[in-house]
Amino acid sequence: MYQYLCGEKREFVISKQALKSGTSIGANDKEAIRGQSKADFYAKMNIALKEASETEYWLELLYGGGYIDEGSFKSIYKDCQELIIILMSITRTQN
Repeated sequence: MYQYLCGEKREFVISKQALKSGTSIGANDKEAIRGQSKADFYAKMNIALKEASETEYWLELLYGGGYIDEGSFKSIYKDCQELIIILMSITRTQN
C-alpha cells in the first residue's frame, strides 16, 4: 500500500505514518513473545493495540482523502479491526 500511495498517488506523509504504525503492531507483538516477564508481555501487547488503533486512524484519513478506493479501504480496515479485537482480548486478560 505504501509503495502504491507514494508511486501512484504521490502521497508521502499519511502513508508513511500508516506504514510506521502498521509495522509497529507486528514488531511489538514479536517483542511481547520474548518478553522478560508477564508485565512486559502485556505492556508490549498494549503498545501493539495502540499502534493498531493509530493505523485505523491513518487508514480513515487515506480513504477520506481519496487516496485509497472503497474496496481497498474496506479490506484493509477490516483486517485492522480484527487485529484490534484480538489485541483487546489479549490485553483484557492481564491479571
